[in-house]
Amino acid sequence: MIEDDFYCTLKLKTGEEIFAKVAPSEEEDKTLLIVSNPVIITELKTRTEVVGYKLESWLKTTSEDMFIINVDDVLTMTESSDIEMIMMYQNFIRQSQKKDKTSKISRKMGYISNVNDAKEILEKIFKNS
Repeated sequence: MIEDDFYCTLKLKTGEEIFAKVAPSEEEDKTLLIVSNPVIITELKTRTEVVGYKLESWLKTTSEDMFIINVDDVLTMTESSDIEMIMMYQNFIRQSQKKDKTSKISRKMGYISNVNDAKEILEKIFKNS
């Protein structure tokens, strides 16, 4: 029987450790994990103690937020009920989504030109210097 989605720490066979919201799914004869917004959590330490955590996206070169992982690629996984960790994760996801919406290119950021105009302007600047 498949449960609902849950917050989970996954240790993959590659050595990566990720935290995400996970939903298991049975497909034919294998179990897949649908992983939403996976993050890597790094402890920030002083010489004597852990002072905080740094969250970063698991895959940095994609805008996708859902991934499918074959359970055979997972070394171990544990459900998380740590409210502090879950809140930190949710806040990170909200901030990331807000940042994605506001990072559209606009004319307010500066002049937008075509390649030919930019080339012409740069050549004039170069010749005059």
